[in-house]
Order: sequence, then structure tokens, then C-alpha cells
Amino acid sequence: MTDQAQLTAGDGTIIQYVTVVIGGQLFGIPIERVHDVFMPDSMTRVPLSASEIAGVLNLRGRIVTAISMRERLHLPPLEDGGSSMAVGIEFKGESYGLLIDQVGEVLNLPANGQESNPANLDSRWAAISGGVHRLDGQLMVILDVDRLLASMTETLAA
Repeated sequence: MTDQAQLTAGDGTIIQYVTVVIGGQLFGIPIERVHDVFMPDSMTRVPLSASEIAGVLNLRGRIVTAISMRERLHLPPLEDGGSSMAVGIEFKGESYGLLIDQVGEVLNLPANGQESNPANLDSRWAAISGGVHRLDGQLMVILDVDRLLASMTETLAA
């Protein structure tokens, strides 16, 4: 982890998470995995692609595959047809944009406060979760980007 993404406190390690909201649920992405936060525009649909692939777009000269996190998490599309935001991620040399509902703040959370997935967490969500943090009356699901994208690329290759 980078010095910026992992801080040391007197009693333990602090991990920084970029918080995002998808379908009303709070997710945290480790900050060292986030390359960009942007508003996607002029997306091109890819024929015969999986339903979670929203399309491709050009972001500062790079081709980025846009992934609908609502579709990936089996959630209905945004009701108002509003625009999504995207979090730019790199995986195995490729650029991806995770389409989310909104970006929140950066949280500094103690590494020892992370818990394993609760037994009642939906199995589709647990498959891409690296654990949870309990916040004031809210559960933040830690998005495991490697698991998310590895499972997608395996599915697409099959």
C-alpha cells in the first residue's frame, strides 16, 4: 500500500476508503485502487456484450470499459434515468469505469475495525466484498475490486 493510502496511528493501521453509494448501500473502495472519479459521457454500447457492460468510452485518450454496478449487483436501473458517476480502476493493464450512483467522502478507518462478511449478506454481494466496516448505524461493504473484475473477466471469457 502507498504511504497515502495506509497511515499508521499509535494503535494500528488506518486504511483510506473512497465511499460510493449504489442503490442506497454504502460501499468503500480502498483509495489506492481508485485512479479517477468522473462523469461518463458519450458511451458506446458494445454489441453482444454482457448486460453489466454499459459500454466503452474515451477518457483522456484511454479506452475505458464502463461497468454498471447496479446491473452487476442485480439492482434496478436508476428510476429518474439520472446520470451516474464513475470510479476509474485499473485491472491487469486494462482501464475500467465502475458506474455508481454517487461518490461520498474519503474515510480513514482502522484496519482492525474491518469485519468479515455477515452471514446474511446477499451471496451476490459477498462474492465481491472484502469485508465490512460498521459505521454509526450503517454498514459499509468493502468492494474487492480484484474479485469483482476477476469474476467478470472469467465470465466473459467463458
